[in-house]
Amino acid sequence: MNEEAYILHHIDEENEQLTELYRMAHVKLLHPRMLAGHLQGRILKMLVRIHRPQRILEIGTYTGYATMCLAEGLPEGGEIHTIEIDDEMEDFIKEQFERTDLKDKIKLHIGDVMEIIPKLGGMFDMVYIDGDKREYCDYYNLIFDKVRSGGVILADNTLWSGKVWEKPNPNDKQTLEIIRFNEIIKQDKRIEKIILPLRDGLTVIYKL
Repeated sequence: MNEEAYILHHIDEENEQLTELYRMAHVKLLHPRMLAGHLQGRILKMLVRIHRPQRILEIGTYTGYATMCLAEGLPEGGEIHTIEIDDEMEDFIKEQFERTDLKDKIKLHIGDVMEIIPKLGGMFDMVYIDGDKREYCDYYNLIFDKVRSGGVILADNTLWSGKVWEKPNPNDKQTLEIIRFNEIIKQDKRIEKIILPLRDGLTVIYKL
């Protein structure tokens, strides 16, 4: 038994739908590694439990796995708005959301994040960024004023398989943008931040 197996054996189990979704993604989808998975899913739920947001914004739905984990932790009356640009995933995602008893808490938007977010009214208590890595800085700038003081921003994949501390390929736009994002977060005095070495890196940002 390795470290991760030991951890998974001693934390809350994921529900049957999430387990089935994880398996389905590895059979049917091209990039199943993008899915959050058991450990990260339980951490996302726990962060929501601790912070108790009423309104969450998720950038990058993919299969809806992380969406449902975030929704699990929401208090009564809470909601999550999740945005997915790939319209070919729409039917798959909707099928998953229709099967969960959390569906009334989830609002799915299909389209360009940069066009949809300005149309969403109100403030958010938590934002989870897990969309196109080449747009992380644009996402951050766009959502910052929509996050209340005391709110939390989570950014996934900020260690990017270790590429962020290696000399990047000048044509690797994803790695270059993650490096730029990490530097912007480091220098931003409006926030407190920490990078958790969880899977591919999860940055937790607290807005002052």
